[in-house]
Amino acid sequence: MRVRNGRTVRDLRRENRTAVLQRLYFDGPLSRFSLGPATGMSSGSVSNVVAELVAEGLVEEAGSVDSAGGRPRTLLRVRAQAGYLIGVDIGETRVRIELFDLALTELARVEKPLATGGPRRVDRYDVGVVVEHLRTGIPEVLEQAGIAADRMLGVGIGVPGIVARSVEDGAVVHGQTIGWDAVPLERLLRESRLLPDTVPYCIDNGAKTLGQAEMWFGAGRGAQSAAVVLFGSGVGACVVADDMGPGRAVEWGHLTVRVRGRRCRCGALGCLEAYAGAEALLERWAEAGGQPPEGADEETALTAMLAAAYPETTPAGPDAEPDATALAVLEETAEYLGAGFSDLINLFQPERILVGGWAGLQLGRRFLDLVTAHATSYALTYPAAHVRIGLGSLGPDAVTVGAAILPLADFFARGGRPEAAEPREPDPAWRTTLRERLSQ
Repeated sequence: MRVRNGRTVRDLRRENRTAVLQRLYFDGPLSRFSLGPATGMSSGSVSNVVAELVAEGLVEEAGSVDSAGGRPRTLLRVRAQAGYLIGVDIGETRVRIELFDLALTELARVEKPLATGGPRRVDRYDVGVVVEHLRTGIPEVLEQAGIAADRMLGVGIGVPGIVARSVEDGAVVHGQTIGWDAVPLERLLRESRLLPDTVPYCIDNGAKTLGQAEMWFGAGRGAQSAAVVLFGSGVGACVVADDMGPGRAVEWGHLTVRVRGRRCRCGALGCLEAYAGAEALLERWAEAGGQPPEGADEETALTAMLAAAYPETTPAGPDAEPDATALAVLEETAEYLGAGFSDLINLFQPERILVGGWAGLQLGRRFLDLVTAHATSYALTYPAAHVRIGLGSLGPDAVTVGAAILPLADFFARGGRPEAAEPREPDPAWRTTLRERLSQ
């Protein structure tokens, strides 16, 4: 049956289930009485939906609260053990795989190293190596936690690059900076038969997964719009225009900030990433005469660079002389970042800009105020006056949490029903009649 706006009764039921699940998840425990105003549903509709969700094991009672002059009201919450999620971060030096329950409690974790050779070696992203890490790591976390594969609600994977989708292959990754050209990652995982066919793989850009996590649970809560930037070896961003809706990954690191500038690892000249990513930042320090620790990974080398530039925060104390070369490179980087932030401000006019990623958190703690000053000087006055720039609050592992949220958001959108459980309603009679006429 269809209603006037084109939605079916099944659509309305699913939307009601989604509304109740989301409110219980983000604001619960709540009583049936409180769910009415929170969702805009009638008390009868709330009771029907809650009865369904309790019967299916998705919602459980969580105590009671006194009411004004009546019986105590039973509180409800989403049951944490109603399903499980896996979040994967295909990062610069490792593949991190984490298993969560619905409360996002971490139940198991494995990390598989990727680094081989120098920082510009893209063979660390060999598709076969990454897929093999996932083939072994996903069963490993399930075994660690003792969770059966059919209890999974989905696997979310954050990847570097642009994610397109096709009917044949599902999610296809175009990662120019890591040497991935139309990699059919979802198909490769499906062919591995790691999980039942009904368990979805939700694959998206790593900056988008970070943005999802910060908006739902971190420093983005309460903002209607935000730009969440991810700093690691490279640079990316996610733009969010709806606090509960999915963000949009943008290749912010490949905006041109200097004509005929340094060559970026994407192959172009003058990209922001060629100046502001951790990999390029360390290269610029070495080119200017600095001495990054020999043989150290990027995280260790960046820590050493910051300690050289800002020795007052190290055991050397406030009387130590800063490394002039490291300080000059970092201050120039702050201006490049400010110019990049101004582009986000002028283009999208967000309420907030949030900085995340292991490198972003390290850099931001030292000179975010300087970056902000440059950003507001380059941006248009009105949007610059209405944006707040700060650090993300979920730490350097937020990409993995955000990746797990991708299948959770998909599960909510389906009203808490497994993908295979969506019933198919018959077509209207007129559509069947027309199809028969056309086939004659």
